[in-house]
Amino acid sequence: MYNEQAFINDGLIPGYIIESSTNFLQECKGMQPKHGVWANICGSDLIRDKDGKFYVLEDNLRVPSGVSYMIENRVITKKVFPELLQDLDVLPVDDYPAHLFEMLVSVAPDYVDVPRIAVLTPGIYNSAYFEHTFLAQQIGAELVEGADLVVQDDDCVYMRTINGLERVDVIYRRIDDQFLDPEVFRKDSVLGVKGLLRAWKKGNVALVNAPGSGVADDKVVYAYVPDMIKYYLHEEPILPNVPTYLCSDPQQLDYVLKHLSELVVKPANESGGYGMLVGPHAKPEEIEHFREVIAINPRNYIAQPTIALSTCPTLCGNRLEPRHVDLRPFILQGEHSYVTAGGLTYVAMKKGSLVVNSSQGGGSKDTWVINTGA
Repeated sequence: MYNEQAFINDGLIPGYIIESSTNFLQECKGMQPKHGVWANICGSDLIRDKDGKFYVLEDNLRVPSGVSYMIENRVITKKVFPELLQDLDVLPVDDYPAHLFEMLVSVAPDYVDVPRIAVLTPGIYNSAYFEHTFLAQQIGAELVEGADLVVQDDDCVYMRTINGLERVDVIYRRIDDQFLDPEVFRKDSVLGVKGLLRAWKKGNVALVNAPGSGVADDKVVYAYVPDMIKYYLHEEPILPNVPTYLCSDPQQLDYVLKHLSELVVKPANESGGYGMLVGPHAKPEEIEHFREVIAINPRNYIAQPTIALSTCPTLCGNRLEPRHVDLRPFILQGEHSYVTAGGLTYVAMKKGSLVVNSSQGGGSKDTWVINTGA
C-alpha cells in the first residue's frame, strides 16, 4: 500500500479505497520497516457461527490490546483451580512477554547490539494503562510518556533520565498515529514526540507497530484480505472472512439499505464496538438514522449478516447462563513469527448481546489449548 502497490495496480482493489482510508498516511510512502513488517503485533478476532465454522471477524493492527488480560486470566485460573490443570497438558501463554521482547529486539536498528526499548503510553488515564505498565515490567522496558522523550538534531530519540539524555532504539507505542508526532500529524498533540516520524524514517528508531499500519484495520480493506492471500501467497485462506457487503459498491449498497433490519452495519475505522448497528436488535429510529448516515458517506460503512455467535457458560450472579464470545489470539512478527497458544476470549456480559468488547462492558475468560499428543 505504501510502496509497489501491485495489488492496486493489478486492479484487485480500487486505489481510492486505500487513499480515502482515514488511517492511510501519505507520509509513510516509500518507507520499508525492518523485515518488511508493518504490523509487528496483531490481534485477530475469531468467532464461531451456529454451523460450527470459525470465521475471522476483524483484524486489529493499529494498537491491539488485551494480551495482559490473557496472561492474568491464566494466573488467576492456576490459583483458584490448580487441580484442573494437574492432569491436562495446557499449553502456556505466559511465554508471550519473552516472545514480545525477542520480536522488539529483532526490529532494532542493525548497528545496535543491545537495544534500549521503551513502551510509549498516553498516561494513567488511558483505559489500557494497566497493560502498558504490565508489559513494560515483564520485558524490562522503560515506561515513558511523550514528554519523557526528545528527538535531537541528529534525528535520534532520547529519553530524559536523572543521568541526562539516553538513546532509545525501539518504541512499542500504545498511542494512535494521529497523536504520535505533532510535527507531522495533530499539532495539538501532547501525547507524542516532535520529530518522532523523522527519526523513524531515517532508520534511527523502530516503531512498533509502524505508523500507517492502521490502513489494514479499515473494515473495507478487510473485505479484500482473502483476495490478498490468494494474490500474494497463491493459496486459499484457511479461515474465511465473515461475508461482507461494501456500501461503496452501488449494487451492494442497494441490498444493504433494503435489509438494514437483518444486518450488522459497522463504520470502517471505529473500534471497540462503537458506532455499529445490530439490525435485529435496533429500534426503527436507529435503523432510519443509519440509512441516512450510510447514504451521506457509503465508503465509510460495511454490512455483514448477523452471525449467531457461539456461547459459553458464564457465571452471572449465582447461576450459569450462556453468553456470546469471540476469541482474540495475538500474533507477533519480527524476524520470526509467533502465535499465542490460546488468546483472550471476550464475553458479552449482557444477556443476548452480540457486542463483546470490554469497552462496552464485556468480560473475558481464560482460554486453553490442550496438547493431546496428536
